[in-house]
Amino acid sequence: ESRAAPLASYRCVEDAGELAALGARLAAAARFAVDTETTGLDPLAADLVGISVALVPGEASYLPVAGRCAGTGLALADLQAALAPALASGDCEKLAQNLKFDAQVLARHGLPIAGPCFDTMLASYCVDPGRRSHGLDALALELLGHQMIPYEALFAAGDKERDITRVPLDRLTQYAAEDADFTLRLADALAPALAAAGVERLFRDLEMPLVPVLAAMEAAGIGLDTAQLAALGERMERARGELEARIHAAAGRAFAIGSPKQLAAVLFEELKLPAGRKTKTGHSTDEQVLGELAGEHPIAGWVLEWRELSKLKSTYVDVLPAMVLPATGRVHTRFNQAVAATGRLSSSDPNLQNIPVRSELGKEIRRAFVPAPGLKLASFDYSQVELRILAALSGDAALREAFAGERDIHRWTAARLSGKAEAEIGRDERDRAKAVNFGVLYGMGAHGLAQRLRIPRAEAQRFIEEYFAAFPGVRRWIDATLLAARRDGAVSTLLGRRRALPELASSNPALRAFGERVAINTPIQGSAADLIKLAMLRVHDWLGRSGLGARLLLQVHDELLFEAAPGELAALAAGVIPLMEGVGDLAVPLKVEWGSGDNWLEAH
Repeated sequence: ESRAAPLASYRCVEDAGELAALGARLAAAARFAVDTETTGLDPLAADLVGISVALVPGEASYLPVAGRCAGTGLALADLQAALAPALASGDCEKLAQNLKFDAQVLARHGLPIAGPCFDTMLASYCVDPGRRSHGLDALALELLGHQMIPYEALFAAGDKERDITRVPLDRLTQYAAEDADFTLRLADALAPALAAAGVERLFRDLEMPLVPVLAAMEAAGIGLDTAQLAALGERMERARGELEARIHAAAGRAFAIGSPKQLAAVLFEELKLPAGRKTKTGHSTDEQVLGELAGEHPIAGWVLEWRELSKLKSTYVDVLPAMVLPATGRVHTRFNQAVAATGRLSSSDPNLQNIPVRSELGKEIRRAFVPAPGLKLASFDYSQVELRILAALSGDAALREAFAGERDIHRWTAARLSGKAEAEIGRDERDRAKAVNFGVLYGMGAHGLAQRLRIPRAEAQRFIEEYFAAFPGVRRWIDATLLAARRDGAVSTLLGRRRALPELASSNPALRAFGERVAINTPIQGSAADLIKLAMLRVHDWLGRSGLGARLLLQVHDELLFEAAPGELAALAAGVIPLMEGVGDLAVPLKVEWGSGDNWLEAH
């Protein structure tokens, strides 16, 4: 039974004359909402099944594509003729929920979107980045009190195929038209909310212009050396087998290493190692516990190695080849703009953010990402961007001096803390200073630092106190930031991204401590995210005018990865580096390092 919005009027258009009249109305309108129905969730492979549009709240039309619906439908050529002018119009605002998806699908079907756009998902994300979901159904319920028709309702119970092209048109019209109608209504609710939250400029000047940049990156994809991955997979399997044998020999018997219960029995009952935290199912065998046990018995370190091997093999090595799009021969990750509350982008299918940067296995996986034949990959990476932002925000004279003098910040910090000359600092001291530097960024206390460095808590506390004595500006900034965050219930980034922190007012000490860590970290990590997004906009714009054939492929953490002809690399670097270094207008210089090569590892 249909659960259409009260008083809503939804029509299915299958007449070419009616379609032409609707197209003219859309082209003359100041704005309209648009939504697509497709055969799948991959915008680079899915077929367009239908388009819904809404001009006023409560009215919407669904336009099914002929040959992909349970009715006559409309010829794609007629849809293109009727809708292309409105979709590309510079005078008409297009409203969409997750615009990037719809724009990619429509462009592949000869209907490119251009001109002003408003993405309700991104508007929600800017207004409240901590909201549990920025999906259409969740927003309609939360902001408008309306329960949307669930996708499952299109299909009969037990329908395994779920073929949207066979759903009766009257049912599909109610579902699809409702999406366009409520996208329009949500835009009306969110536009004033953007202004009220003070994030209108962030939305209009940063997040919305980034949509076509990310869409182009996703469409470009990146090459994959599947033979190298297959060889790596075999090496990993052999290494895993050797580790398994070693672990079983140390345990004195075979057992399922992947079972926390069986592992706990071996470690704590049979080998009598000191047991750590208890969970509901028994003693914990998580990474932290095993890390602490590594000094007691080599089996703990071997289990950690075995776990990393297993995880990277199943997450990347085994599945990446299946992610190659047959039409392009490349892997096309999805960049998610509305996931991380700090403002950072995330990626999925595959998730490129989680490939370990430092580990040998992570490096080998990066080696499998390659450019098109005859081209090179070029990586441009911000150096210590978060610590530079900390120096700029805190105004700490010593930190600023270090960056102005292009010092090795961790070695220099170690020298300040120990009273030694920089040349006398050993690797261990530098690593310790690095842990303290980053610990401060993430609001880490003595307990967290003690665990990270595997040292007594009192010693960790001393390091932190010495750090704040050496950098008093940082201590003052942290205190002032926490004071303002408690007063305002929120923190902001350099470009005005705002994150509400209700946890700061919680009566639960653990929640309050979480809120304090986030209050310190968000202005730093969030500002770094803002700046790299701004750099992407400027670089994309410059590339379009440069006459170079180079393309931006990926953004991972603080790095931009390009594909370019060998002869263009110098010109690319000469254009990209000043744009990336010039975004901040900070009191501390930003620094970009770059490299190029025949794969991602060589370039990084």
